[in-house]
Amino acid sequence: MRIRSSLLILVISCILSAAITSSAGSLRNHDAFFGYSRTGSDAFYPNTGGLNGWEAALHIHLYPFLGVEGDVAHYGLGASSPVPRTTTVLVGPRVSVKALGINLFAHGLLGGEHSANNSSNLPISGGSFAYDLGGGIDLPLLPFFAWRFSVDRIDAPSQSPSGGDHARFNTGLVFRF
Repeated sequence: MRIRSSLLILVISCILSAAITSSAGSLRNHDAFFGYSRTGSDAFYPNTGGLNGWEAALHIHLYPFLGVEGDVAHYGLGASSPVPRTTTVLVGPRVSVKALGINLFAHGLLGGEHSANNSSNLPISGGSFAYDLGGGIDLPLLPFFAWRFSVDRIDAPSQSPSGGDHARFNTGLVFRF
């Protein structure tokens, strides 16, 4: 019992010291993003064209230059019923370099995608593993806000046609905290 208590205190102390250390040196290095996103044609399914949608991401700065990012996006907004509505949920590491308020970053994200449509001719409903590799730039607007431009390669290997354009473009508002 005494060993468990000692081990528990040691683990809690390590977690607290890591949290304090990472937050002390990373004032306003975390960020939250929300904006417009567009995929290339046939990114997830054949004959779908480019899909418009939104993306939201949260980046937590853990160490100098390194953090973790979570990303959720939804595509197919305003499209007709045969076009699939696709949702992606991804998480992974992000490397950032910041100078003069400008933030350059690169990330590698893993997760999944789910697509469905309401077409009786060619019904789609399913999900699969997905990954995203890319990067971008945050340009400062105000002390706590920036505007993001990013380009990624997004792919769901078991679903995506090999000849598809797997590019993803994002732009929108970043809140730094």
